[in-house]
Amino acid sequence: MRVLAAALVLSFAIGAPLAQAQEKMRPTTAARIDYQGFRGLAGQVEAYRADRLVSLADFQRMAREPNTIVLDARSADAFRQGHIDGAVNLPFTDFTDQSLAGALRDPNVRILIYCNNNFSNNAQPVILKRVELALNIQTFINLYGYGYRNVYELGDVVDFNDAEVGWVRG
Repeated sequence: MRVLAAALVLSFAIGAPLAQAQEKMRPTTAARIDYQGFRGLAGQVEAYRADRLVSLADFQRMAREPNTIVLDARSADAFRQGHIDGAVNLPFTDFTDQSLAGALRDPNVRILIYCNNNFSNNAQPVILKRVELALNIQTFINLYGYGYRNVYELGDVVDFNDAEVGWVRG
């Protein structure tokens, strides 16, 4: 029993510094997550976005023009349940350089965005988000950060049952 206890003490004595050394060698997220960079990017986008909020009438007119994509960044499931006619779905959580290039093709394309908080219904598939967490904000910041500068956002709150909205039910 004493031999077993001594072996356990020795293994902990040797193992503890080894475990600490291994933990010190693990990379941190500092090279992959830049909160200060995000804050700077969000600050740049704030003023830029203010001039790019458009009415429903302008949104619909622009959507019919060439080299324009209506981007729905909600989940694939929400998109299947309903969306603005002609919209392309790329869930926000799937944004990468590659996925955006695949969905949007041209970095100079005009991109029109909308999200849950643009709808007064507060019903599936557009349940309201907290206003400070509305997906429009993250979508705009991310598109801008990925180099897409020709972005406009629906600035009106509309009812998806209004025929002018062009809502397609899934």
